[in-house]
Amino acid sequence: MNYQWYPGHMTKAMRMMQENIKLIDLLIELVDARIPQSSRNPDIDSLAGNRSRIVLLNKSDLADPVYNRQWVTYFREQGAYVLEVNSRSGAGLKGIQGLVQEACREKLERDRKRGIVNRPVRAMVVGIPNVGKSTFINSYAGRACTKTGNKPGVTKGKQWIRLDKNLELLDTPGILWPKFEDQQAGMHLAFIGSMNDEVIILEELACDLLGCLAGLYPEAVPGRYGVERKSSPAEMLEDIARARGCIRKGETPDLKKAASILLEDFRSGKLGRITIEYPMSERG
Repeated sequence: MNYQWYPGHMTKAMRMMQENIKLIDLLIELVDARIPQSSRNPDIDSLAGNRSRIVLLNKSDLADPVYNRQWVTYFREQGAYVLEVNSRSGAGLKGIQGLVQEACREKLERDRKRGIVNRPVRAMVVGIPNVGKSTFINSYAGRACTKTGNKPGVTKGKQWIRLDKNLELLDTPGILWPKFEDQQAGMHLAFIGSMNDEVIILEELACDLLGCLAGLYPEAVPGRYGVERKSSPAEMLEDIARARGCIRKGETPDLKKAASILLEDFRSGKLGRITIEYPMSERG
């Protein structure tokens, strides 16, 4: 299956971000801790220029804690300021204000020397669809500032949120990039729900996920559904269908329904804390 999704509103969103970047002191980039490399939009690098960047490993509660720590080290070595966070529960968010001050220390010092006081840091919040940007902003602000949802494309336009006298956030729509040169990255994005499921053959995506988990976390699926490990992801999906009562007329397994159950269980963490990508590794 060819993994690709780039609806027209993303082109408009990128143009809006390019127009507003001149107003920005700092980029706060959210990535999904389960796929930190694939969930980074390469176009953000050119957008950021020489601005400081904070990388938030969001949904860290769904990812393997061993690899969370490795990814924090990796991004720090790349020159980014990094935190593990869980935007839904608020875990890790208390450390952001100090990180903003550290990342913008030179800018704040320049302002002080020029006699500019109480000018807030302006940060653009960026990331792929469904990575949790709006949930992060609402949780950090302590109030409902933006719309949230468990599917891509909820945020459609820009929105400024003033948190306090020291920080303003620009919420932006989640955007992918026009063409996935690496189809594995596209597959990983589909795993976590950053692509519209309606443009994907769910049964094939589920089989790809089963094949991936068989190599990385071989006990995750058998442990969840009480099925035996099989050499074929297709056979495993059939077993999951039967185990979950997904049966059509004629006693044939409903693979699409089983695929939806598997994907939802993975995305919500019911298969365990799973990391698909490792730092400096091509596995996944």
